[in-house]
Amino acid sequence: MKRLFQKRLIPVSRITTGEMRFEKGHDVHKVIYLFIFIALIGIGFGVLLFRLFQLTIVKGAYYLRLSEENRIREIVIEATRGKIIDRKGMTIAENTDANAGDVSPRITSKRHYDTREETAHLIGYRQVADKNDLKNDLCLQKLRLGDKTGKKGIERIYDCELRGSAGEKVTEVDARGTYLRTIAVLPPVEGKTVQLSIDLDLQKKAYDALKNKKGAAVVTNPKTGEILAFVSTPSYNPQEFEDGAPQVSAYFSGPDKALFNRATEATYPPGSIFKLFVAVGALEDHIIDDTTIIQDNGSIKAGGLSFGNWYFLEYGKTEGPVNIIKAIKRSNDIFFYQVGNKLGPAGIKKWASFFGFGSPLHSGFDEAEGLIPSPFWKEEVLKERWYTGDTYNMSIGQGYTLVSPLQLAHAVLPFATGGVQCNPSFIKNAPPICKRLSISSKTMSLIREGMKEACSPGGTGWPFFNFSVKNIEMIEKKLSETPENKKASVEAALNRDPAYHKPIQTACKTGTAESSQGAGTTPHAWFTAFAPFDDPEIAVTVLVEQGGQGSDIAGPIVKDILTSYFERSE
Repeated sequence: MKRLFQKRLIPVSRITTGEMRFEKGHDVHKVIYLFIFIALIGIGFGVLLFRLFQLTIVKGAYYLRLSEENRIREIVIEATRGKIIDRKGMTIAENTDANAGDVSPRITSKRHYDTREETAHLIGYRQVADKNDLKNDLCLQKLRLGDKTGKKGIERIYDCELRGSAGEKVTEVDARGTYLRTIAVLPPVEGKTVQLSIDLDLQKKAYDALKNKKGAAVVTNPKTGEILAFVSTPSYNPQEFEDGAPQVSAYFSGPDKALFNRATEATYPPGSIFKLFVAVGALEDHIIDDTTIIQDNGSIKAGGLSFGNWYFLEYGKTEGPVNIIKAIKRSNDIFFYQVGNKLGPAGIKKWASFFGFGSPLHSGFDEAEGLIPSPFWKEEVLKERWYTGDTYNMSIGQGYTLVSPLQLAHAVLPFATGGVQCNPSFIKNAPPICKRLSISSKTMSLIREGMKEACSPGGTGWPFFNFSVKNIEMIEKKLSETPENKKASVEAALNRDPAYHKPIQTACKTGTAESSQGAGTTPHAWFTAFAPFDDPEIAVTVLVEQGGQGSDIAGPIVKDILTSYFERSE
């Protein structure tokens, strides 16, 4: 019995009624396991309670906001970009309406260019804003990532005005992102309409006259500086930039440099048109006057070199005694070689700068400064001394002198207005910024008379000899009295009848400038004109790159533009 009740680590009690055994050590393990199990359950509940507390109390607002953000979509509504219209209200560029029913992250509208190649260098194009655009944005309504911005021309210059203010649309979606309803809409503010000074009909006429050439045309109202036409060729299609067409890459690498604005970014020797400014300097500095006579013997020497007059070089003829008016009329090189040499390179540079050469005009377009050389410039840049021959070349707009078509168009305006020079403006009815140049009326009268003679028989501007245009008012009046079945034949007869034409006295200057690409290349053709002579309404400057003689190539283009202008019925 003692052994039966003796305590052991694993005591055994036997019950005679069966073989069931109870071991005390096993009971202890079960208690421990149960305790651990209950503890784990308690810890688990504690963690869940803590997490529940954290989610509902501590971060409840945060997760509520996330839930709302998943449920609520904010959609940017791009503002409709402002229209660009011409001076008569004709649309050049406009946007289609944004699709307000769209639920994409951005509701956009598309730019549509009603005119394309004809106005590309004037209007420019848009592209998605890059990092520099976003960083340097100075507009009140800032660009957002993914916005398009003007990259060239009017689209860039007036980007802030055209841009408008973006709106916002707040919508509710389900867990799958499916649109449920619109909660609120903040409408965008449309961009402002920009009305240009451009005459679209004249713009198209100028482009058509130049489109198969490399060149530029600038048409101006000399009294206000308003630009009526502004063309550079070759051109490009701005709609392709808007549409993201793959062929735009060719514009950046093509041999024609279609994106290069020859009206402002290109520079060329001005040729004989530059003689006008040499003449002003010589007259104003009292080096010559209206009685000065220089004998043209065909050529003049400078060291071992001979410099000939164009008339002598082409036809072997001389022009005898030449005064200032005849010198401009006949574009006589001998006269200007000698006058320019007396004025000197410093004097020529002074007067060229006086008219605006060698500096940008701050038109808003990308501009080249051009170059009015000097002995110091040649020594510093080319490491060569200045010779008399350099002065001779400079006197007739050759050599190192470089100007842009816009600079030249701006510089000749005082000859149309009697001394007033207005800055170029591309906006209709913008307050003109003009100044009266300190040039004597006598000097101005002599220059104007020379330009008038250049466009008269015997001058160099032969396309304008006896220039006249159809008198539209007279023709329309006559047609209104004509039976309908006879109008076509009567109109054709009236168009040929000199009695139904009106003469337009024009003043002009031709220019033929040697190309910098060396001997044997075709020269650049220049022609500038204004009309009517007594009360000018329009001034036109045309450059044809490597086109040939100014009067032969650029002159007829100027004539087409002026004819189109004066034959309008309105």
